[in-house]
Amino acid sequence: MSDPIYLDHNATTPVRQEVVEAMLPFLTQHFGNPSSAHVYGQRARHAVDRAREQVAAALGCKPQEILFTSGGTEANNLAIRGVTAALPYRKHVITTAVEHPATAEPCNYLGRNGYKVDRLGVDGDGLVDLDELDRFVDTNTALVTILFAHNETGVIQPLLDIAKLAHRHSAVVHADAAQAVGKIPVRVEDLRVDLLTVAGHKLGAPKGVGALYVRTGTPLAPLLLGASHERGLRPGTENVASIVGLGAAIELAVAELDKYAGRIGGLRDTLWQSLQAGIPDLVCNGEGAPRLPNTLSVRFPRVTGHAVLAAAPELAASTGSACHDGSVTAPAVVVAMGVDAEAASGTVRLSLGRSTSLDDVQQAVGALVRGWRRVIEAGTGGGANIEVTHVDMAAKA
Repeated sequence: MSDPIYLDHNATTPVRQEVVEAMLPFLTQHFGNPSSAHVYGQRARHAVDRAREQVAAALGCKPQEILFTSGGTEANNLAIRGVTAALPYRKHVITTAVEHPATAEPCNYLGRNGYKVDRLGVDGDGLVDLDELDRFVDTNTALVTILFAHNETGVIQPLLDIAKLAHRHSAVVHADAAQAVGKIPVRVEDLRVDLLTVAGHKLGAPKGVGALYVRTGTPLAPLLLGASHERGLRPGTENVASIVGLGAAIELAVAELDKYAGRIGGLRDTLWQSLQAGIPDLVCNGEGAPRLPNTLSVRFPRVTGHAVLAAAPELAASTGSACHDGSVTAPAVVVAMGVDAEAASGTVRLSLGRSTSLDDVQQAVGALVRGWRRVIEAGTGGGANIEVTHVDMAAKA
């Protein structure tokens, strides 16, 4: 059997060939430690500095405001726990009810250790309530941390408005932009954020590398203790080859942004229109909100998304949920948007990438329509024991 059509680019992306070529010399030849004073070390140091400049140029900031990490999760933890450690007299954090675990879990940790954590609700399109944020934020608020573009629905939050409200009370603002960078313009001065997370494997770089933008003057304490790497905020010998890959990938992605957004957005819309024509009562999650051009989250009627994908093996995609021991988990973000758990369990996330073609989209539509019909005809729906299990929903309740 040939490989299925890959529509799961929000999970991870293929490493671009140009990125591989940029990395190879630092895997095969330039092995030096960037902290070493001799020529071997300085070659590596120059490569790390060059990558820092590339990331900074992409985000519109100074190179010294970029810290390299092992990925988005570490960057989020450093931002959330680092800011609160640096502001011990402020014991309040604001986030949302629909965060990725890489943000949700650090906030839950703070909640178990003396912090008040408020979680903003979302409307039927997945957008946060700015009036609720205005009520929550005060002079005790250390941090507002928000997922800029949602990994499941693609919904883009009004980050500039959020930052303006938070800054009225001198709260620090962090955005997890792992899904946004390389898909939409992300310029830190336009967004007014103080910290911003980048994850390499979401934009054509390898897994295990990321970055955190830290605005000059932002209070931040290190999570790890060690030597003075990354301004003493992220000690440990740098992952030179992967950092080089991140720099190359983000430079390519930003250079191609307009072309990418137009082409991928058009394919996404074709995918939606074709699925809608073949499946009565299909619903797009977050249709009324600004969304990433590559992301389509749909709810199949009268079935679970897990059952549809199981009946469409020609396609590799995600339900945004999990199936464990016969229990289907409804995506908490969709439930938070006001959809009941049974209907929410019909969600499938389809995320396109640079390699996606019109033929891929057409084949995916055929596979999904056939899969849905097979499940309907079988009469099972795949919906036994539907549950909602998500750390933020439990905490909000």
